[in-house]
Amino acid sequence: MELRTFAERVLYSDLLDTKVRRIDEPLTDEQPGDAVRVQTPTRPTNLQFAARRTAPAMPKSESLKDSKKRAVAHHVMANHELQALEVMAMVLLAFPDAPSNFRMGMAKIMLDEQRHTRMHAQRCLELGLSFGDLPVNGWIWKKAQEYQTTLEYVAGLPLVFEGANLDHTVEFEQYFMAAGDRRSAAIMRAIHKDEIHHVEFGLQWLRNFKNPDDSDWDAWISALHWPIRPSKARGELFQSEARRQAGLTDDFIERLQAFEE
Repeated sequence: MELRTFAERVLYSDLLDTKVRRIDEPLTDEQPGDAVRVQTPTRPTNLQFAARRTAPAMPKSESLKDSKKRAVAHHVMANHELQALEVMAMVLLAFPDAPSNFRMGMAKIMLDEQRHTRMHAQRCLELGLSFGDLPVNGWIWKKAQEYQTTLEYVAGLPLVFEGANLDHTVEFEQYFMAAGDRRSAAIMRAIHKDEIHHVEFGLQWLRNFKNPDDSDWDAWISALHWPIRPSKARGELFQSEARRQAGLTDDFIERLQAFEE
């Protein structure tokens, strides 16, 4: 399957199953086509972006001992993963002239995002809630509309949103374990391992796309659009070792951990 076909299937289908269906055939990038900027992804009626204030807040801590709250958490996270998938598809269409190995690498990450969405949606259902029963926001997609270059993309989605998930996955693994929900905890552990590779991909391409005279840190923060800033790239349980595994330098990690609003 051509990357363009894959991206169009993700962005233009109004069926969730089609968007997240596993691809077993080889991916190719022989016909990237013309640049197209998609303003809003096509989604099923029950997964249309709603006003941010109408979507449920992420439950945390003690509240997750309630299975209904755990279902809400998986619902929110399924939407996060689906948005990341859609943003990556948008980037494939918006930047057809990007290096093919960048595009192919991102497509492989999209396969992870499909799987993550499926895992959260399935666990949500097992806990009594169908994905789409609650309003969902489009915050990640909205911020991605500001990406004007592939450098801004890797600075934003892999190194901020997925970077923060290095911490959030561990936090929620612990919340779920405290609630006795080993199945949900295992999902978070699996996603955590994937996120290390996703951040590594973002860092690799930040270094490829940036001015060679700029440090990783300076190139990164220069490519961010307010209100996205370094503090958005971390959670409460800061995972230094996971970031080292992703290739971030000790200086970068220390700056990130110490950054103040």
